[in-house]
Amino acid sequence: MTELRIRAAGPEDLDAVLAFWKTAAEGTSISDDRAGTERLVARDPEALILAERDGRLAGTVIAGFDGWRCHLYRLAVHPDQRRNGIGRALLAAAEDRFVALGGRRADAIVLVRNELARQAWAAAGYEAEEQWRRWVKPLV
Repeated sequence: MTELRIRAAGPEDLDAVLAFWKTAAEGTSISDDRAGTERLVARDPEALILAERDGRLAGTVIAGFDGWRCHLYRLAVHPDQRRNGIGRALLAAAEDRFVALGGRRADAIVLVRNELARQAWAAAGYEAEEQWRRWVKPLV
């Protein structure tokens, strides 16, 4: 295998990222569209982190920091590339970003039914906080 390249996504990457999430991510979100990803990259150009191998997208993570909390979204690795350290490399890049920005703790939204993801997050040192529940309200 060739070297893994980690970099921030730009506007030119967004169509490929959206297509990638249909293959590699678990479920979809109301924000998984061109307008949503464009807003993300325009607001915080370093938040959407990509992993590439052989010039192809191999993984993604969104490392969002609002000045107070560090949030991780859309950690996804292509099914053919899993168990090769890509998720670990993406999380390391995200965590380095958070530390540089002054972040002190990272959290991730993980689907309860996604056992593979739960195992991956646990292996990366994250712990489920079962006392919390996510509350949502669609705005559109």
